[in-house]
Amino acid sequence: MAVTDRVHWIGAFDPKMRTFDVILKTPNGTTYNAYLVRGSEGVAVIDTVKAETADQFFTRLEAVADYSEIKVIVLNHLEPDHSGALPELMRRAPQATLYISDAAQLMLKALLNNSNIAYTPVTTNDRVSLGDRTLRFLNTPYLHWPDTQCTYLEEEGVLFSGDVFGCHYCDEQLFNDSVGDFRFSFEYYYSHIMRPFKQYVLSALELIEPLQINLIAPTHGPILRDHPRHYVERYRELSTPQLHLEIDHDVKTMLIFYISSYGNTMHMAEAIRDGALEIGGFRISLYDLEGGEVEPFVDLVEDADAILVGSPTINGDAVKPVWDLLSSFAKINVKGKVAGAFGSYGWSGEAVRMVEDRLRGLKMRVPAGGLRIKLIPSDVELEDCRDYGRDIGAFLMGKPRAREIDMSQL
Repeated sequence: MAVTDRVHWIGAFDPKMRTFDVILKTPNGTTYNAYLVRGSEGVAVIDTVKAETADQFFTRLEAVADYSEIKVIVLNHLEPDHSGALPELMRRAPQATLYISDAAQLMLKALLNNSNIAYTPVTTNDRVSLGDRTLRFLNTPYLHWPDTQCTYLEEEGVLFSGDVFGCHYCDEQLFNDSVGDFRFSFEYYYSHIMRPFKQYVLSALELIEPLQINLIAPTHGPILRDHPRHYVERYRELSTPQLHLEIDHDVKTMLIFYISSYGNTMHMAEAIRDGALEIGGFRISLYDLEGGEVEPFVDLVEDADAILVGSPTINGDAVKPVWDLLSSFAKINVKGKVAGAFGSYGWSGEAVRMVEDRLRGLKMRVPAGGLRIKLIPSDVELEDCRDYGRDIGAFLMGKPRAREIDMSQL
């Protein structure tokens, strides 16, 4: 299918796909988009398709070019749904040169189990000439794998964006002004694929926004030829931190989440908040997980600087609402945020250390050991909670307090 006079879509449809990468729902299936670019001195193939759909890819390729014409093969991203047909393509077009990003080199060998593949690594502003057409590369790591890059066809203003600006939506009309309403798929895809890498999205936009873009050709979903700049602007909106549009950038925030069976963990949370307030200089919010939905809380966590989580121990574990919250942290970037755990317990009190392990596993900073109190906190123990809040608050403000460490608690 012609995308422009010099660009053809040679991808594959997968309308029956219902779950992608185990976690992404795909009610409309998906497409594996691959493209062929014709220049006066040769042909380039940009990305391939999932191995199971390779027959579609080769049939469409053969309809618009001979294998002997292929001079260049570009893989913007090596995930198997884009590299599945690569080995067979290279066998059929052995004269072609493969171009991948620096970060893709080790992945290429591991994915294809072949250390004899010849390739050329490229980075931002490297170019390949097809005679009267030129491909320029943009290094855009972690969108959403480390190897990700975009390729820009300079003379036509076409951005082959890899997974960026894509979505799982299968419609044989292909173009965004011809397919059905795919807005929910576009937003869902961003939320699950790009959201944890917002800082990298913003870095990539610094390279993409200055380009003259007439058309965006992603590796999944509709080709964006109508108002392509809208999708770039939407990525900018989705990736920009929202809280600091309302408050000053230098104001830090602490969120304290808790759930409580008999009010004991709640009293701990309130005392921790009171202690942290004594440090001052940042905003504190206290939330009972029993009274809220996870998704809005995750939005708050994304913009916060410190997150404390309180849970009782029931049957040797933290309770389900706490795990629901913590499991949702994988959808956002929490690396480096200050964190802590606390909770009341009746018998053995495993929950606090389990929550701490999860926070550390997410590469959050846990400056103080978790605080556990058996059953109802006494006045002395509530003062311990306030002191815990002071410790976390001081660490958040870059003024950690000197503390005596009780080795028996380690």
